[in-house]
Amino acid sequence: MSPIAITLGLIAAVSGNAYAQTVDHTKMNHAAHMAAMADAQRQAAVSQRGEEVMPFSLAATTHIFTKSAEGGTQQVVAKDSANIEQVRLVREHLQEIRKQFLKGDFSGPSRIHGDDMPGLADLKATTPGQITIDYKEIEGGAELIYKTSNSLLVTALHQWFDAQLSDHGKDAMEGHTNHGDM
Repeated sequence: MSPIAITLGLIAAVSGNAYAQTVDHTKMNHAAHMAAMADAQRQAAVSQRGEEVMPFSLAATTHIFTKSAEGGTQQVVAKDSANIEQVRLVREHLQEIRKQFLKGDFSGPSRIHGDDMPGLADLKATTPGQITIDYKEIEGGAELIYKTSNSLLVTALHQWFDAQLSDHGKDAMEGHTNHGDM
């Protein structure tokens, strides 16, 4: 057997073993197993495309999405808040995408997640002023606060948040909602 074939075999065995250790196959039917594999493949592809759009390390940060009655909040924080380079990159990126989003330019999320990302078509179709987006620095990163009085756009924002939660996997989490807002 060639050294390349041996190396590829070892890589496949190790990566398969790592996956097998994180997923309990005994509690999963074939369809659920295939869905988990597809999710993992999509998350890996999104992470790779994210490197081309986001200047910070996805693995060194956490995206937090909190829905509200008027839209929601997207936070990006460094997992190590002492990592001033990641914090700086997060803040610069969120300031830049805020400017783009306010102009209706959602090309970054399209490149990362695809044009068929839930909620994205509705967000791209907005006119200036339909959604306000406020930027705020927070400990370890920054946040964007999305607000609209248009219920269809609130739904689009929530779908967009859900898609990002799914696509970013372990590097994203749902935030705590103030239940009085919903």
